[in-house]
Amino acid sequence: MSARERTVASFDELPDIDAANVVRCARVLLRRPMLHAGGQDGDLLPMIHRRRSVLQDVFSSLLGYRLVVERRFARLHKAGPGSDATRGEPSLGPRGYAHLALTLAALTGIGRQVLLSRLVVDVRAAAVEAGVAVADDPADRRALTAALRHLVSLGVITETEGAVSPLATDSSAEALITIDTDLLGQLVSGPLGDATSPDELIERATAVGPRQVEHAVRRRLVEDPVVVFRDFPAEQETWLLEHLRSESELLERFFGLVTETRSEGIVVSDPEDYLTDLTFPGPGTVARIALLALPDLLGLHEPRQADGRHPVTRDEVAEVCATLVESYPAAWSRVAVEDPEALVDDVTGLLRRLGLLDQDRPDGWWLSPAAHRWIPEPDATPAQSRESEPPPAPVEPSWSLFDGADEADATKEPAGSADTREEAQ
Repeated sequence: MSARERTVASFDELPDIDAANVVRCARVLLRRPMLHAGGQDGDLLPMIHRRRSVLQDVFSSLLGYRLVVERRFARLHKAGPGSDATRGEPSLGPRGYAHLALTLAALTGIGRQVLLSRLVVDVRAAAVEAGVAVADDPADRRALTAALRHLVSLGVITETEGAVSPLATDSSAEALITIDTDLLGQLVSGPLGDATSPDELIERATAVGPRQVEHAVRRRLVEDPVVVFRDFPAEQETWLLEHLRSESELLERFFGLVTETRSEGIVVSDPEDYLTDLTFPGPGTVARIALLALPDLLGLHEPRQADGRHPVTRDEVAEVCATLVESYPAAWSRVAVEDPEALVDDVTGLLRRLGLLDQDRPDGWWLSPAAHRWIPEPDATPAQSRESEPPPAPVEPSWSLFDGADEADATKEPAGSADTREEAQ
């Protein structure tokens, strides 16, 4: 019996309530891989701790992920996103991630508490040692502040006195910071000690699980909302096509995910919208323009026969966005549309994060065939265009059980009528 079969068999033996709780905990850990008391969904830590052996077995056998569970925190060590620039914390950006790495390097030798001013000095010293150029200017301070606030949200550091946010605008801002050394030690998943270069670190961090093809494919289905078959290596594509039904059932059973299969690929969605960190369609000018632009962009060129992708250039996206802005001027946020170039960047950036725009070409991108899911379709034929229905045919009179009785009664004088006439006379 394989590891996957043993996991399914042991899961089948659980009572229905316990099995539902395991699925709930697994979904929370996928959404929040660093879960700590006091943070979002931290109230589920006691349940996760009770079911830790089952959860560790589920993640290890099905996805090749390592799960560390303590009473105060739980850490799911996923595979890295590789060179995919659309993944990650959007509030950080490249500069913010550089400061995050420098801050982690500085925190490892500080202890449990440190003043914000001392931490800033140590971060800059770590930058000099690593050969990273930093400066005491507003851009670097904002990047460092974003990195510190991200660590606060993860529970790695706590603002014991004061706050880190004022550092973005005031280089003399001060605060007392407490470090959770246990969480700090669990934050980095990549094999830092084994990698000799950044490229090797990314390669090792994205390495497939022990079950190779199976883990690689299943991770992709769980982590990416849109997967085109031809994006897989040949061996993985063949395996997925052979196991489509069983994989769909497994994803729904253990993680509550629903798969929608088409000839070009698979869309994996969460009916409860919990596991998605980017809702689409969504509110806001950028999301609405991106949604309305899809039909026009899909209609510009015929799809590529190999995988159904549509070629799209930046100029074409800009033209479609400009037409929408001009056609409905009162529908958009003035700030969002005042810079046309920035609007195009925002729209394409959103579509790229959604997996609908990918594989840069020299003059643009490929638009995924999954974009057809958002083509509007009328609910029904408009009422004014329907042909009027003919009136129902008249019903022929038929014999009734009481027909004879009615005729007989009509020849009789009503009871009491004679007396009434006499009284009237």
